Amino acid sequence: MSDAPEERSQAGGESTLTVLVAFGANALVAVAKTVVAVVTGSASMLAESAHSWADTGNEVFLFVANRRSSRPPDASHPTGYGREAYVWSLFAAMGLFTAGAVVSVWNGVSKLLGPSEETSYTWAYVVLAIAFVLEGVSFGQAYRQARGEAHSLDRDVLEHALETSDPTLRAVLAEDAAALAGLVVAAIGIALHQLTGQAVYDALGSIVVGLLLGVVAIVLINANRRFLTGQQSDERLRQAALERLLDMPEVLRVTYLRLEFVGPRQVVLVASVDLVGEQPESRVAYTLRDLEGRLERQATVVDAVLTLSTPDEASL
Repeated sequence: MSDAPEERSQAGGESTLTVLVAFGANALVAVAKTVVAVVTGSASMLAESAHSWADTGNEVFLFVANRRSSRPPDASHPTGYGREAYVWSLFAAMGLFTAGAVVSVWNGVSKLLGPSEETSYTWAYVVLAIAFVLEGVSFGQAYRQARGEAHSLDRDVLEHALETSDPTLRAVLAEDAAALAGLVVAAIGIALHQLTGQAVYDALGSIVVGLLLGVVAIVLINANRRFLTGQQSDERLRQAALERLLDMPEVLRVTYLRLEFVGPRQVVLVASVDLVGEQPESRVAYTLRDLEGRLERQATVVDAVLTLSTPDEASL
């Protein structure tokens, strides 16, 4: 648990950069895919264009999530507005499901049941290649941020992507990974259509892309649900907080500790402690308030509440 007060704002700034890079890449890719989908009539390409437009709109939600969740605490929100990040990220995940997954599956099924149409392929391959490069740039930015944060927490990147309290980083990383996989699926569907003359492969590609987006959307929705309903910190962060408390000269032992996320990299800390020595009752409250203030100077702690342990409570 770092003592650098600027660490949280720096991490939030990097998340904003990650979202902006993703927005620019997705917007360019969405326009290109839409034009080629109209020209070629490819079901897979139409699914990919729906996916990219959904991602572009989602980045707007994620940008709003970063901005609104970074507002400082006030009288009406004493622990800040951090949970707004999960609300807006939930909107983005639902948008990915409806505008990406449902549209892609519906389009694939329609093409599968409808008459086969002739199409051209050159521009489809060109746009898929360009899209892969642009999505790769966006994914690279998200992966670099995730790798750096994962290293500092002694996690692997996949574990950090699933467990991070930053929903915008998780969303961009998941959406870009799905986009890259979807591009490969679309290319295979178009290639099989070209080689066999059977549009069924193109239609199946659209359905597979839609199912992939649906799985990603459900994972993101569930992650935001967990944090909105009071996700506690993982054991490593809890252990770091316990060590921090025990390092304080005034604290003899800790009998209760709870860390609950209230936003990206923001926790409320509640603990019961036994103080060193026998302080007069009039001084105990001042000691506890001083300890709370020192804890709240840490980057991740937005609010700390300490109470006295009873003699019969076991130490952690």
